[in-house]
Order: sequence, then structure tokens, then C-alpha cells
Amino acid sequence: MFDFESWIPEVDGEWIWISKVFIVVLLTAVANFLVKRFLARILVTISQTDTHWDDVVLKALTRPLTWMVWLVGLDIAVDIIFNETQNQLFALPNLLRDVGVLVCLTWFLLGLIRGAEREFAERSDRVDRTTTEAISKLLRLAVMITAGLVIMQTLGFSVSGILAMGGVGGIALGFAAKDMLANFFGGLMIYLDRPFAIGDWIRSPDRDIEGTVESIGWRVSVIRNFESRPLYVPNSVFTNIIVENPSRMANRRIHETIGLRYSDLTSMATVVEEVETMLRAHNEIENSQTLMVNFTEFSDSSVDFFIYCFTKTRQWAKYHQVKQDVMLQIAKIIEANQAEIAFPTSTLHFADALTVENQ
Repeated sequence: MFDFESWIPEVDGEWIWISKVFIVVLLTAVANFLVKRFLARILVTISQTDTHWDDVVLKALTRPLTWMVWLVGLDIAVDIIFNETQNQLFALPNLLRDVGVLVCLTWFLLGLIRGAEREFAERSDRVDRTTTEAISKLLRLAVMITAGLVIMQTLGFSVSGILAMGGVGGIALGFAAKDMLANFFGGLMIYLDRPFAIGDWIRSPDRDIEGTVESIGWRVSVIRNFESRPLYVPNSVFTNIIVENPSRMANRRIHETIGLRYSDLTSMATVVEEVETMLRAHNEIENSQTLMVNFTEFSDSSVDFFIYCFTKTRQWAKYHQVKQDVMLQIAKIIEANQAEIAFPTSTLHFADALTVENQ
């Protein structure tokens, strides 16, 4: 005969621990909601302060902390289930909890490093952007490697054995991935030697590479050429080529040769003197650099003088504006001296005078 009374306590006991699990999950969801609201309010408050490092720490902490709340809550719920059922499947989450804590801690540290990188890049004038990015990448790499080794140790793997195997396998890996390693060390040399930085205009006479540096990675660097096309250049290339960095020039040069007609040779000395005076008085010409204006050559169709000077500006667009102004003023000086700029001409000389016969 069916014993109904003996069945009721069993059902009641089962529903009790199920209710406990439900309540724990519900409280975890509420706690997660409250933590998010609290962090959001705190972030609004500290964003109005003068210091920005508290913003960096809180932004890095927000998402890992909310996941930690769920991790703790679900761990408590799983412990309740395991204590009631003794099912070994629910014994594994204790291990996963430890791994989860390590992942959240790693997540926080990576976010903190990225935030510090942005803070230094945007607000610090003492550290350039390339150096900041290099240090940030090295720190993130160190954190990820350390976290990976600690997680493996937590899961029961022998870290010493893994390192020993890695040392033997590293030789084979080095031969198999020599190009990747060459690019890695090429990127490291760029960060250490700093021949260029992000935002610099560079070019190479050895390769068809010219443009603005957009990013410097561990494997490739991205160069945006003047047709707005990205060039993905392996870092190992920069160890074997000459790289010019016009962005770091102190001034831009104007070097032009101008020819007058042979009939204006008597005006040459005056023109040269007035052009030099104009250049020395020009607001955009750097007088501390070499400045030369000299009559140089008897050409086929002209007598030539050259100008050699440097502008104060390094900007490409403004340089051309300055150069245009200089050339127009030179044209006015030539015209004021009743001379003309020469163009290719030919003169024919006949030994005897020509006569024209009327038919």
C-alpha cells in the first residue's frame, strides 16, 4: 500500500533546499543590480573631481566586480545543491570558482593598465604615446602570462613541467616561427630606438613606403599613405631599410633657380641684392639657418641665380604658402628692375644680310 505520509516530508525537504537556491540566486541578482547602481553613482561623483586616476581604477573595477558578485552567489547556490545531493558534478564549481576569481582579477589588472595608458597618452606631456603603448603592451603580456601559469597551477598542472617543456619546444617553435619572432624583435627595436612615433610622417628611399604612422604593433605597423590607403608593413622590414622622418625636421628648405634674359644681365646684381634683402626681412624665413642668393650660371637661354633658405614652419601646407609668397615677391623685384624671367629661346645669326626679291 502507498505510504503517502512518508512521502510528504521528503517532498518538503527537497523544496526547502530548492527554495534556498532560488533565494540565493535572487539575492545575487539584486546584489548585482545594487552594486551596478552604486558604482554608477560613484563614477558620476568622482568624474567631477580634478584627479582622473580614481576614474581609471573604478572603470577597470566595474565589470569584474559585477561578475564577482555572480561568481560568489552561484558558488553558494552550488554548495547548497552539493550538500543536499552529494553529486560530484557539483563539486567541480569550487575549482571553477578559483579560476573565475583569477580571471576577474586579471580582467581588472588589464583594464587598469589600459586606462593608465589612455591617461598618460591624453594628459601627460612628459611621456610620448609610443613609449606609453610599448610599456602598456609589455605589462599586459606579463599579466596574461602570469595569470595563465597560475590558472594552470590551480587546475592541477605542473607549472615547472610546463616551463621545462616550453624550453625544449621553444627551440623548435623558434625555427618554425622565425619570421614572427623577427617581426616581434623588430617592433621591440622600434619601441626602444624610436625612429618614429604614431602620427609621424615617414618615408623610405629603399622601399615604396611613405605616409603617416597610424599604429605600431608587435608584428606589423600600419602606415597610411597619401592616397589614404593603409600599408601593413612587417616590423622586421624596418631593421633592414633606411627610414626618413620628415616630421622631425627643424625647418623646411626653399631651393629654387631663377633665370633672367641675357639682355637683363646688367640688372642681375641689383636683383640678387634686393631678393636677399627681402628674404632676410621676411617673417617666415629663418635667418639663423643658411640663407644664400647668388648669380650662378650662364645657361643656354638665361643667366641664372638661385635662392637657398629655410622656412620657420614645418607644416606642409603652410610651407607652400610661404614659398608662394617668396616667389611672387621675387617676380615683383624682377619686374621693378625692368627685367624679365627668361624662357627657352634661340637666336639665329646670318653672315650676310638677307635680301628679299620682289617678283
